Amino acid sequence: MSNSETLVPVAVAQFAPGPDTAANLDAIAGLASQAAQRGARLVVFPEYSSYFVDPVDARFLDHAEPLDGPFTSSLARLADELGLTIVAGFAERTDDPHRFSNTLAAVAPGSGIRAVYRKQHLYDAFGVRESDVVQPGPLEAPQVFSVDGLTVGLQTCYDLRFPEITRTIVDAGADIVVVPSEWVRGPLKEHHWRTLITARAIENTVFVAAADQAGGVSIGSSLIVDPMGVVLADAGEQPGLALALIDRERINQVRSLNPALSLRRYAVVPRA
Repeated sequence: MSNSETLVPVAVAQFAPGPDTAANLDAIAGLASQAAQRGARLVVFPEYSSYFVDPVDARFLDHAEPLDGPFTSSLARLADELGLTIVAGFAERTDDPHRFSNTLAAVAPGSGIRAVYRKQHLYDAFGVRESDVVQPGPLEAPQVFSVDGLTVGLQTCYDLRFPEITRTIVDAGADIVVVPSEWVRGPLKEHHWRTLITARAIENTVFVAAADQAGGVSIGSSLIVDPMGVVLADAGEQPGLALALIDRERINQVRSLNPALSLRRYAVVPRA
């Protein structure tokens, strides 16, 4: 049986980031405040929350920041003020003047940046070439972090189409995988979004919390899905947030019923 000590309130927040980073931070602050008021201990924001224009092109280079730049510093202050952990995507400056990194940062109260993830699978699909201006992230061990005893891992958007990366995060101990995204509208794309999030949750017997941009070219429908594939929260199509209680004991229950992780016969090996 679950009890209140095993429950961690987690929120997914969606909005439409634009070219004004200050305005984006204002939107983040408003949604994070709502999440905190509703008891959230972790709130997940979309990919490219710091700056976004369509298409993703060289304009992002002028708005890319260092890892410890103004955007993440603002998130850290907000986390301190509200007492909750925040995950958001931003354009990070690299040593290559022609390409930036599509980066996620997790910031926690009193400790600043707790984990970083740089998108490994770039969106070179559906007529788009993210790799023209984005540097792929290194194939390195996942950085996981804890929120009230819940172990959290990070991946980004198009990564959902590659089950191996989620498996490596789960192998690193994650109870919940958070997926900041900018999931572009298109034929069957909402179906793909919901199917892939649910599949990653079911096959890994973990929670998945995916936060999409809402408005513009993105579909919204930020989701929190449990290890059995049950949708616990859906933010719909408008800017806003959705919240669910994440129960660590639910993972144990599901893995007792479906021990797929222990029964598997293959390991994940990175490609050169």
